[in-house]
Amino acid sequence: MARPKLKKRDTWIDMTPMSDVMVLLLTFFMLTSTFLKPEPVTVNTPMSVSEIKIPEQNIFSVLISPEGKVFLDIDNSEDRIEILEKLAANYNVSLTDKEKRDFSIMTSFGIPMQNFKQFMGLSNEEQLKLLPQYGVPTDSTDNQFKSWVSAAREVKGKEMVIAIKADQDTPYTYIKNVMGSLQDLKENRYNLITSLRKVEDEE
Repeated sequence: MARPKLKKRDTWIDMTPMSDVMVLLLTFFMLTSTFLKPEPVTVNTPMSVSEIKIPEQNIFSVLISPEGKVFLDIDNSEDRIEILEKLAANYNVSLTDKEKRDFSIMTSFGIPMQNFKQFMGLSNEEQLKLLPQYGVPTDSTDNQFKSWVSAAREVKGKEMVIAIKADQDTPYTYIKNVMGSLQDLKENRYNLITSLRKVEDEE
């Protein structure tokens, strides 16, 4: 007797639920991820076992390169513009609306005020290339770092948190110079950013 032939059937799987799940996962990661701003110089922070977390808002960040150059970052674009206006008034620098707007969306900055207008007139590519060569002056004759801190404190208030990030190979004298400037302003509370080191359990 001949074996009956089974009719082949096409298998169809509804992929709509899987697509919905993938879109939801992608949306979740996009909304909860924290994007890091590019920095003018790359630093490898020293290791520590401290788990104190820096708040994500109202931060005044100080970046110290291995060569001792100081760069700053201020969150909140409106605060950035107001702080810049105070610095510009102190150093007799006139600002255009475009310069204020461009500065408000910059990443870390470190331009002496006397070079500010020339720097802001450059293209983004030229700015990124030249920025590591500058740095906010911290010497005794022209300590613009103090001016930025004072203006930031005036604008952002008592809740502003100062965070210092330095390379593990940055000589201590450069870091001490920055901390000394903060102490001159009676800014005795600040955070040192480090990488978390795993503590091994003792047997």
